[in-house]
Amino acid sequence: MLGLPSIPAVCLRPRDLRRGAVLTMAFLAAVGAGAYTGCWDRDEGAAAAAAFTGAPAAESPREVGTADRDAVARAVAEAVAEGKSGKKAAQEVVSRSGDRWGTVYDQGEYAAFAEGLDGSWTGVGVWAGKAADGMIEVDRVQPGSPAARAGLRAGDRLLSVDGHAVTGLAVTDVVALLRGDAGTPVVLNLSRDGADLTETVRREQLRTEPVTVRRRPDGVTVIKVASFTRGSGDRVKAAVRAAPRGEGVVLDLRGNPGGLVTEAVTAASAFLDGGLVATYDVRGDQRVLYAAKGGDTTRPLVALVDGGTMSAAELVTGALQDRGRAVAVGSRTFGKGSVQMPTELPDGSVAELTVGTYRTPTGRSLDGDGITPDVPAGERVEERAVTVLGGLGVGP
Repeated sequence: MLGLPSIPAVCLRPRDLRRGAVLTMAFLAAVGAGAYTGCWDRDEGAAAAAAFTGAPAAESPREVGTADRDAVARAVAEAVAEGKSGKKAAQEVVSRSGDRWGTVYDQGEYAAFAEGLDGSWTGVGVWAGKAADGMIEVDRVQPGSPAARAGLRAGDRLLSVDGHAVTGLAVTDVVALLRGDAGTPVVLNLSRDGADLTETVRREQLRTEPVTVRRRPDGVTVIKVASFTRGSGDRVKAAVRAAPRGEGVVLDLRGNPGGLVTEAVTAASAFLDGGLVATYDVRGDQRVLYAAKGGDTTRPLVALVDGGTMSAAELVTGALQDRGRAVAVGSRTFGKGSVQMPTELPDGSVAELTVGTYRTPTGRSLDGDGITPDVPAGERVEERAVTVLGGLGVGP
């Protein structure tokens, strides 16, 4: 048994996000680090979720597509009995259902995903997305990684992994090909500027730093949260406590594809003194998430967002915006506010199917709409944020 969470996962794993916009961030972390996408940590999530009544007034819930769990399980059982792929049978049912966010993992993929939520993984160190023509394109290379040492660049197109063609594959399937034991070689065939090249790299145990902090010369502290992996919420709290008293903070959530919801709630708690963070429903049963008491409620705060701000990162932004705690600066966020619940299937694979939506403290559903920033900004977004902080009483 995989020990699946008994409560829902707010997960971002669309099957077919198209290239050509910043919204492809859904899978940018998938190849290099597992999909950090707004999920419940089993133990912390169980403690955080509670029955909720008296939800705030809100618009009617957006209709979300979902697959029937029993139908998926039956398809897998029938496929296995016939000697066919249970995972493929499950994927076909999910695809036909219209569940945009539903996905299916085999046991190895699910284990790799769970590993990624700890901020570590075994791989080569590339972030990639799926282009509109079905090709896999490298978006970013982790500095110091095997891929970086081999000379891989953003914009390279991945053609095959160990001889397996990847064009047209789901990104999760490409992830499975790139995974393996640390120290084992993997042969990558790529296309760059019309020319093919082949690189052999060795997989390594890699890590990302989900929270980085820097202090600008003007006295503003910038806290960048790349993803909500385990421990990131406490790191945000520590960064806020360490910032000089009275000085403003920029919470940079741009390009944050989500992560553990419990970590997102902890991060929001750094700026709140208790109270509502979000509500969510599971097949009509409403639940609530509260911030811990004792956060810094007076420090001027700006949240930076863009089209790559997703899922759990949108939950944080929505809570701080609705509670009047932060001014959101940047561009409209992705708009992923649906809830997925993992179900173990007869062959041991895992299907995550949409079961409902979550809402901000004022009852806004973000699914499909995202968050509109209070102050729109394109270029020089951080400078714009500092200007806003100046209007709040801090800055140069």
